[in-house]
Amino acid sequence: MTQTASIWLVILAALVAANLPFVNHRWFIAGPVAPGRKPLAMRLVEMLLLYFLVGGLARLLEQRVGQIAPQGWEFYAITATLFLTLGFPGFVYRYLVKHRH
Repeated sequence: MTQTASIWLVILAALVAANLPFVNHRWFIAGPVAPGRKPLAMRLVEMLLLYFLVGGLARLLEQRVGQIAPQGWEFYAITATLFLTLGFPGFVYRYLVKHRH
């Protein structure tokens, strides 16, 4: 896999993972269906878990390309806010769009 393909794979994985907690009614994506409504706090915990999973995928792909570059706190702050920004469409769908029941 080329370096460009790896980058696009990580971006696509982050986009899907950031929106997954908002479009899924299951606990931790594959668990049992949540009775009633899943609280926002639980969705944010799932987002945090998925953030680390996507980060692990990115680190694995970076390791395959070459040496892993050391990162400071600034890198993690930027990637976390980017992950939250990528999850905004799912948040809008879940909490701001009226759903017919």
